[in-house]
Amino acid sequence: MTNRTTIFTGSGVALITPMHADGSINYQEMERIVAKQIRSGTDAIIVCGTTGESATMTEKEHLEMIEACVAMAHGAVPVIAGTGANATAKAIRLSKAAQKAGADGLLVVSPYYNKATQKGLKQHFTQVAMSVDLPILLYNIPGRTGVNIAPQTIASLVKEVDQIVGVKEASGDISQVAQILQLCDGEIDVYSGNDDQIVPITALGGKGVISVLAHVAPKETHDMVWEVMHGDVKKAAALQLKYLPLIKALFCEVNPIPVKAAMCMLGYDTKTLRMPLTELEPCHKEELQKAMREAGIIPVTE
Repeated sequence: MTNRTTIFTGSGVALITPMHADGSINYQEMERIVAKQIRSGTDAIIVCGTTGESATMTEKEHLEMIEACVAMAHGAVPVIAGTGANATAKAIRLSKAAQKAGADGLLVVSPYYNKATQKGLKQHFTQVAMSVDLPILLYNIPGRTGVNIAPQTIASLVKEVDQIVGVKEASGDISQVAQILQLCDGEIDVYSGNDDQIVPITALGGKGVISVLAHVAPKETHDMVWEVMHGDVKKAAALQLKYLPLIKALFCEVNPIPVKAAMCMLGYDTKTLRMPLTELEPCHKEELQKAMREAGIIPVTE
């Protein structure tokens, strides 16, 4: 516990991966997005996560993305690399390579599809953590992986493995978040994995959010966390409630379909998705445009 390193406090953007029409990665547009995020107050860049479509990347692309993001950030904010996999050996391989590429921390999702036991999860995360010298955030998203990392398992890992410093909690269960913080006596970095729970999780003692909303409202997402941490929960709550319709619209189809459409509306070249993800349905596009306008984020394309 005494060696625990906080990677960042505030709003970390779960970066999308812009692609050319042929599906190759558009690094020029990626640099434009990263630069905008840093200028707008985003506190960390999370690359090669779910929102970045890492599941459809080759290992070569995965590592090139991390290297590129580290270079683009210029040390202005920490870069956290997603290195999870459903094979422990692959997660170790990606984690070692991400450290070599210059990542400041790792985000390691629980193995998906295998549905490991809590014992298996603990051994998996421990082996990955012991292979590197970087601070690690666990990523609990049972809706995607099919298994929940129990609060007791999270607390045990944080207490016993120096490299594991926190968790991105996307279970949607506020009571579980409270239990994690209670079991760790607050000595854990918890980040909301859901944009509609930024304020309540931060108010419980969390360190912020790893956000999709931050793509289109970077300053406001940062401000939600900042206001809670500086004692103005009422102001933070007002921001949280203001952006709820937009958050809902950003998840009207599976992430990252809507957010890539939203960024396209804002003038970024982010239309392309990799199969099996498909373009946003017209009815949902209208819903998203409406939510963006009502939130004061005016699309440049209609």
